[in-house]
Amino acid sequence: MQLKPITIGNVTTANNVFLAPLAGYTNYPFRRLCKGYGAGLCYTEMVSAKGLKYGSENTKELLYTDENEGLCAVQIFGSDPLIMREACENAALAPFPVVDINMGCPVPKIYKNGEGSALLENPTLAEKIVQECVKSGKTVTVKFRIGITADKLVTAEFAKRMAGAGASLITVHGRTKDKVYAGEVNYAEIAAAKRAVEIPVIANGGVFSDADAEKLINETGADGVMVARAALFDPQIFCGITGEKTESRLQMFEKQLKWTEQVFDERFTTVFMRKMAAFYVKGMRGAAAYKDRLFSAGSPDEIRAIVREIWQ
Repeated sequence: MQLKPITIGNVTTANNVFLAPLAGYTNYPFRRLCKGYGAGLCYTEMVSAKGLKYGSENTKELLYTDENEGLCAVQIFGSDPLIMREACENAALAPFPVVDINMGCPVPKIYKNGEGSALLENPTLAEKIVQECVKSGKTVTVKFRIGITADKLVTAEFAKRMAGAGASLITVHGRTKDKVYAGEVNYAEIAAAKRAVEIPVIANGGVFSDADAEKLINETGADGVMVARAALFDPQIFCGITGEKTESRLQMFEKQLKWTEQVFDERFTTVFMRKMAAFYVKGMRGAAAYKDRLFSAGSPDEIRAIVREIWQ
């Protein structure tokens, strides 16, 4: 696909291949890893606006960043426009010039609270949220799905309303809420969003290779693509799309493990990197046996020893 920078409000990305916000995974070390492999913009895990308001310790961990990461966007979720604005103005978000608003999360708990994808059914409230967040002075973007179900597609109209409310970019996940992360991506609906607005449109869904990224761009006319679950299995997917230099699987893993140890405590590092190693060995001969050993590892050093045996 053709690489190009994307201007979002008053910031410009390195290119138009983005890493999606992935709950439980897109922490600082993982974002930094993907950025090094060519991701033009990375997003934090989604952060609760109420959690920011009440000073949640977990929220502080989600927002860790430093000067080595460079440009990064934060994603927040909520349904109260004033609390969402307060979140944007919170000092904890100062390192993030771009605030993305989650209007696509399909998780039942989020949906039942009127947050995430539930906002697709309440576009007036969604507009008010964007309008309030823009007042904070932050560059505001919105990530949303094409509808709740296939018989209630809202893409083009919702895109226009988000742009009209002040969003500087939208990302469209080409699936309905009820499909969660399965099923075909609806290229036509993403294309409809692109035709409906003047702001940049990023297409999300089904990118597991550079060929998938190329097809998504060609079929939708979008300005860029967003990679989600595929990055969990291979962060170097960004190398294939952007042309950045690859390195060995062991080099990649040890870099991520080192950065995770530098930021988080031993228990978190052990649990998190066991999960990541399990993703990375998927499809290998003997993967099941390796996973059993990995999930029995009790420390980062044990994990390190196992992966060196696997990949050295």
